[in-house]
This record gives sequence, structure tokens and C-alpha cells, in this order.
Amino acid sequence: QVQLVESGGGSEQAGGSLRLSCTASGYTINTSCMGWFRQAPGKEREGVASIARDGTIRYADSVKGRFTISQDNAKNTLYLQMNSLKPEDTATYYCASSRYGSSWSCARFAGFGGWGQGTHVTVSS
Repeated sequence: QVQLVESGGGSEQAGGSLRLSCTASGYTINTSCMGWFRQAPGKEREGVASIARDGTIRYADSVKGRFTISQDNAKNTLYLQMNSLKPEDTATYYCASSRYGSSWSCARFAGFGGWGQGTHVTVSS
């Protein structure tokens, strides 16, 4: 059974850092397009960062230069390092995999599903 479990969320002040983790079971993450998404209260879920099977990475403009997506294949874990946090980063963060294999689709945050419980991030000013 495929399962993704997010962790690492918490409360931080603006300018601080957090590192989110997503541990996968039931499949190997480097065989899939993987991504981080977030959903703030009253807003739609949005793509934050994705990493394709060939290593191509895409960031949303709102996090570019502040967030870094990476993966540890030995641990089968996806990470999101979040620096210079802003209050507008407050949201529940989810990791997911895409059913599409192409880098093109991955960069457009297409075909993602299998949402877990997420991990909540609160950034105070």
C-alpha cells in the first residue's frame, strides 16, 4: 500500500526556518515525480515545489529562492527546506506523487494525488 507521511511542521516567526519531511512506503520516490503542495485556510491547494524523475525542479514564484526541495533515496524521503519564512507561508503542507511521468507535467504540478494528512506550518510576524 502506497503511503506518504508528512512531518516537521510547527510554529515559527517570520524569517525563521523549518524543514519538512515526507516518508514514503509502498514505492520508491525516485521513480516518481514528487511534489510539495500547501493549502491555506479558505484557499485552494497550490503547488510549491516539484522534482521530476530526471531531477528537474520547479518552484512556485512565491517561494523561489527561499525553499529547497530535495530527496534522500536511501531513506526514501522527500524534504522541503523552508528559509526566510513569511506569514503568508502559513498553511498545511502536503507531499504527493504524480501519476504522470514526464518532467513537463511535473513542472506544472499535474496529476498529483494520494494526499496524506499534511503537516501544518504557522508563521507569525
